[in-house]
Amino acid sequence: MTPVSKHGVYRGFRRSTGIGALPGSIERGADPISAKCRLTRISYNAALAEEEVIDTVAELNEDVPEDRVYWFRLEGVADSETLRRLGEAFELHPLALEDVVNTHQRCKVEDYGDHLFVVIRMPAHEANGDMITEQFSLFIGDGFVVSIHEGCNALEVVRERILTARGRIREYGADYLAYAILDLVIDNYFPIIEEIGDRLNAIDEKLEFGFDPGQRLTIRDVRADLLLLRRTVWPQREAIAVLMRDDCPLISDMTRTYLRDCYDHTIQLMDVIETYRELCADLRDFHLAEISLRSNEVMKTLTMIATLFMPLSFIAGFYGMNFHYMPELGSHYAYPLTVAAMITIGSSFLFWFRRKGWI
Repeated sequence: MTPVSKHGVYRGFRRSTGIGALPGSIERGADPISAKCRLTRISYNAALAEEEVIDTVAELNEDVPEDRVYWFRLEGVADSETLRRLGEAFELHPLALEDVVNTHQRCKVEDYGDHLFVVIRMPAHEANGDMITEQFSLFIGDGFVVSIHEGCNALEVVRERILTARGRIREYGADYLAYAILDLVIDNYFPIIEEIGDRLNAIDEKLEFGFDPGQRLTIRDVRADLLLLRRTVWPQREAIAVLMRDDCPLISDMTRTYLRDCYDHTIQLMDVIETYRELCADLRDFHLAEISLRSNEVMKTLTMIATLFMPLSFIAGFYGMNFHYMPELGSHYAYPLTVAAMITIGSSFLFWFRRKGWI
């Protein structure tokens, strides 16, 4: 099978579980990425915060104080056994764990009664500069949050806020911690959007100052990035709207107030993305118009040259027949008169083109 290129509008789509797998299966199958991962536990309340590395999933079943909020952060590509034991420890639904393994999920919120499963995506750049979106999987329960992300250190800002008592996270429950994570992920879209705006301005300036054939591919890349962001942000709005509903007991009214800010940021992103997509389409049309105008200029120049030489070719062809009884052939002034006539006709055509504004 020919591998799907990650360049262009359509990114490669991959599913980890095989065809016909049982519902809730978390077997990854053949995966070239190392299965190493890092699991940490941060417990906190208003008075203190502690962080520790979980070496074995069995440690999750240890007795812990109930007056704290617990954040279990799994970073890296976890093996199936680790995910299975993690699901057993927190009684996570197997269908949700299956969605954790298949990291192509769209943003969504699923209510399993005693816990919520949230999928949100964050934009990032690969080593070659291609834009991708990374999946964050959140399990929100009564007093705990489990975050699973195949990358590393993406949530360090939230971690520092907890350990250094910055902000309000330590004063509230697990739902507010989930909000802080969602807010951080959404904020990562704004630098990406600003960068795309700078790229569009640079393209516009180059097209204004002259034709540049390389801008066609640049516009195509920007359009592909905007399409990727659009496919991510639209379902993200729906997911946050689900969390804001009153029928979700794991989310407090106070946290819903903050989630409205996330929802507002998502609407802003959607507006800017749609504006940039229209601008990108306008730049592409302008670029195509420049190509068409350039082609028309070339054709106009060639047409004028052909028109200019048409009567000259007629004169040269007429007197090139070399009939013996052509009276002009015996004249001493035939050659200079013919050349003078050609020059006069050519100059007249040039003057006429000039008067018309064609040259």
